[in-house]
Amino acid sequence: MATAQPAPNSTSPMIAIKDVWKSYGRLDVLKGINLEVPRSSVTCLIGPSGSGKSTLLRCVNHLEQVTAGRIEVDGELIGYREKNGTLYEISERDAAKQRRDIGMVFQHFNLFPHRTVLDNIVEAPVQVKGESRAEAEKRALDLLDQVGLAAKAKAYPVQLSGGQQQRVAIARALAMRPKLMLFDEPTSALDPELVSEVLNVMRHLAEEGMTMLVVTHEMGFAREVADQVAFMDGGVVVEHGPARDVITNPQHERTQGFLSSLL
Repeated sequence: MATAQPAPNSTSPMIAIKDVWKSYGRLDVLKGINLEVPRSSVTCLIGPSGSGKSTLLRCVNHLEQVTAGRIEVDGELIGYREKNGTLYEISERDAAKQRRDIGMVFQHFNLFPHRTVLDNIVEAPVQVKGESRAEAEKRALDLLDQVGLAAKAKAYPVQLSGGQQQRVAIARALAMRPKLMLFDEPTSALDPELVSEVLNVMRHLAEEGMTMLVVTHEMGFAREVADQVAFMDGGVVVEHGPARDVITNPQHERTQGFLSSLL
């Protein structure tokens, strides 16, 4: 029997990352990460390529197995069950159930090219959560309206710009009614003029109180929207604190060097 998890409450963090390590053979990608993401807040992970940001994000919904440590989302241990102080990996089926409550948006949109925008959004609620087609379509249309694409419901992905496709991908994740949204460089594959339309949707989500963990190089977004920023380098969190403090007045020389190359 798994050890009972503490009941989640409004003061407990939505994400609790505790001494997490991730290794590939002898290569340590994450080295004892400790980080909490409060409920209804936005946390941005920044840092150079290869610092472990995306790996950490993927560990949060168990797309990557942790080598050591633990991650809890809303008080629930992710990817494992605990028995007599030992963690045992849960089945893929059970991991998939946990992911229902965690929306994730990747660098690339991963839309089904042979399905319309509407069909892309309703697929998971109908097939995974068992919603009726009518209920799923109603919510999908509401979400498309929220992301400014109400007129594109019958379009196919190839008929959309990259920014539009990414907004559809966000709507698709929201269709599952997640308690948490993960974003892995959501604007990195976009032409510069299309970045703002995706960031505006994310700003709106933040205003509505969605808990978000975002890997990004968009420092303007991090400064304006994030509640906290964690700068990662070499698999560790080098500096962590309120977004404006970290970005406008970094204390660690590695953070200072990274930001000076961007700002």
